Amino acid sequence: MRLTLNATLIVGLALGMRHGTDPDHLAAIDGLTRIRPRPTNGIFFALGHGFLVTLLAAGIGHVIASRFAFIGPWTLILIGGANLWRLFFTSQIPATVKRPIVAQPFLLGMLLAAGFETASQFSALILAGQTNAWLLGTFFSCGMVLVDGLDGYLAASTQQLAAVGHVNAKAASRLLGILVVIFSLGLGGAELASMNLDRFALPLGLTLFVMVIAIRVWARSSSRLFAPGPH
Repeated sequence: MRLTLNATLIVGLALGMRHGTDPDHLAAIDGLTRIRPRPTNGIFFALGHGFLVTLLAAGIGHVIASRFAFIGPWTLILIGGANLWRLFFTSQIPATVKRPIVAQPFLLGMLLAAGFETASQFSALILAGQTNAWLLGTFFSCGMVLVDGLDGYLAASTQQLAAVGHVNAKAASRLLGILVVIFSLGLGGAELASMNLDRFALPLGLTLFVMVIAIRVWARSSSRLFAPGPH
């Protein structure tokens, strides 16, 4: 019995790590970091996401999810729109501008958990019926924290390097911004159109995750600063 419980929790951890690579997570965390540049964004996003998934697994989160599910896709579209604006009209948001409430990572994680029920999240909810739902939710959340936490830390690092003029980081930031816009608007639009993308979630998510990590590693590979030429 104990061995079965341990195996189930390990599967829950693996599902959480797998869920952390979903393209909506990557787009949301990177897009959020451009609005709210903190290295803890990924951790709090995963905790918020895992909190609602745990409530759903325990059978007490359906009221919250049903009431706020429609906001998830619009939130992703809002992030895509904000990043599109930044790409073409401004390099940074002034410090005097008050961050909207949607820019808080814990809340954003909860909203996307309600609005995007992907295959890995659905699998975790099914698995919860075979073990302690609270324990499974905790392990599932820990798996997401590992992946999304790393993603958030690297996203903030890239933005910080770009802000001080590192050449590779500036190019990487712009490229990642374009990816965020494409995936945020695409995924949000697909959800609003009731398109089922589950069969594409794993290959798309893993491909995007590898691309994003590779671009961020490349951004850190040079310490050269951008130096404007003489006037």
